[in-house]
Amino acid sequence: MAELSAAAGVSRASFYRAFESREALLEALEIDREPGARERILEAAFKLVGAQGLTALSMDDLATQAEVSRATLYRLFPGKAALFTSFLHQYSPLDPVTELLNKRRDEDPDLVMPEIARIVYRTFYAAGESRVGILRAMFFEISSLAPDTAEAAQSGLRTMVSSLVMYLVEHMQSGRLRQMHPVLALQSFVGPIFFHLMTRPLAERLLGFDVDGEQAVTLLAENWLRAMAPERKES
Repeated sequence: MAELSAAAGVSRASFYRAFESREALLEALEIDREPGARERILEAAFKLVGAQGLTALSMDDLATQAEVSRATLYRLFPGKAALFTSFLHQYSPLDPVTELLNKRRDEDPDLVMPEIARIVYRTFYAAGESRVGILRAMFFEISSLAPDTAEAAQSGLRTMVSSLVMYLVEHMQSGRLRQMHPVLALQSFVGPIFFHLMTRPLAERLLGFDVDGEQAVTLLAENWLRAMAPERKES
């Protein structure tokens, strides 16, 4: 620090008034003291939250598992709400579904809704790896509306849910979908896909279920589209 103050041409007292510590200097320079820390923390959180949920998660255990200091953990994620927000963006279909709706807002539901179903499947069965534990943990944390997750759920999920609801409303108004409360329409779409993802491992193991995952959720989406087809007026 003495060398830095000398090189800057200021006294050490002035230097320490501007930067009280080495950590403060590194933060101001946006230098990561522990490269890759954010990724390691999220990877460790993926395992711990999937196994025990967010409520039971110990931030100290998370720092140990991620091999980072507590100071680094709390600098990157000041609390569980901040951690869960990043967790949603990293491991849920939140971002890819929102991006799809932004790009294909005007396209027919016959094309968009099956693609949404496939995106959800790929998110929780990435490269053949089952992430059902994460899906279960996310559902429990969001539905419980605990203080640590309510803020993250409201800020993160509101964007995706609002986009989906607006998409459904627009296509109901255009006559492409049956008129009904858009929240009920969304629930009737998500429900069968969620149930399939949750029970798929059990169905494979006990019932010999062997339908390809993307094909299965596509069929569920197509069933929803048939149910949501506008009623034909009798002539």
